[in-house]
Amino acid sequence: MRGFIRPLAFGSLAIDFPVALAALSGYSDWPTRVIARRHGAGYTTGEVVLDQFVLNVSKGRKAARFFRVTDEDHPTAAQLMGSDGEALVPAALKLVEAGFDWIDVNFACPVRKVLSKRRGGYWLSQPGQALDVLARLRDALKPEIPLSVKVRRASDDSEQARDHFFAIFDGAFRLGVAAITVHGRTLRQRYEGRSSREFLRQVKHRAGAAVVIGSGDLFSARDCLDMIGQTGVDGVTVARGAIGNPWIFQQAKALSAGEPLPPPPSLFEQRAVIAEHFRLAEEVYGPARSRGIMRKSAIRYARLHPMAREVRAAFVATRSGSDWMQVLDRWYAEDLPGRYPAGEGMRESAEEVSKI
Repeated sequence: MRGFIRPLAFGSLAIDFPVALAALSGYSDWPTRVIARRHGAGYTTGEVVLDQFVLNVSKGRKAARFFRVTDEDHPTAAQLMGSDGEALVPAALKLVEAGFDWIDVNFACPVRKVLSKRRGGYWLSQPGQALDVLARLRDALKPEIPLSVKVRRASDDSEQARDHFFAIFDGAFRLGVAAITVHGRTLRQRYEGRSSREFLRQVKHRAGAAVVIGSGDLFSARDCLDMIGQTGVDGVTVARGAIGNPWIFQQAKALSAGEPLPPPPSLFEQRAVIAEHFRLAEEVYGPARSRGIMRKSAIRYARLHPMAREVRAAFVATRSGSDWMQVLDRWYAEDLPGRYPAGEGMRESAEEVSKI
């Protein structure tokens, strides 16, 4: 494994392990990023934020949620999305000032409401404007602050959409973008069908020494290493596969070192991480809000429990801090072996995840 698992360099930033936590709305907040880093994620990416939100929110709980960066959070990127090149620049500068190590521009979101507002994946159909946005950002950021971009493989499977993709892909590297993350589905696919590893192989071959990060359908440590090995991409970012399963990063590290796949975390190991995740959430959101925010992650943690269905129901039913502790006391009282998340069960759509 060691032959193709190599450290990354994003401009002046050195990243020791090329399996990272992706941006995921509603999940990749500061507590989740810290837990992922503690479990071996090479870097993390914060929840995607809108340029206007960044410019208009400066304090309070929302600022604490989206702008919080601490020492153990590094390296971490801020993912930025917007429809106005002029607004993206001051928003990016504000995020760097908040402590994020680099700016990742979202040209990938396939949600219809986002596209209708000329954000996210909309830019894939506007290569000239998209490159103008990247040029403005690259000029505005200090040279030592990397700029990266996330894209999908195209708007659809048409020849024109493919041409637009490569105009942005090639042009972004010429402008000095440090890395491009490519999700192997089109915008039209949204979250359905399989992510194309053959396309990832093609774009990495085209990019040569430039850094290409792969994304899509990564639900296990083996998935992560297989994507790197089969496509040649320089690293991968894990989204849904890391929700409630930060151990995926430790497991990928072990496999990359030629070691056997570690056993799934025992119930005591799970309990300790869930309790710490909850403590970190309370630190950001306060006791009342943290319970609702953490419920979504907790029922994903439940997948690793041998009584997953029952534990999920128990977390869903929590209404107070004492309820939360009762779930841990009842269902994590004995140090039984855990289990790996069920493979097919992890493949819900991102929209289903957001409704949890």
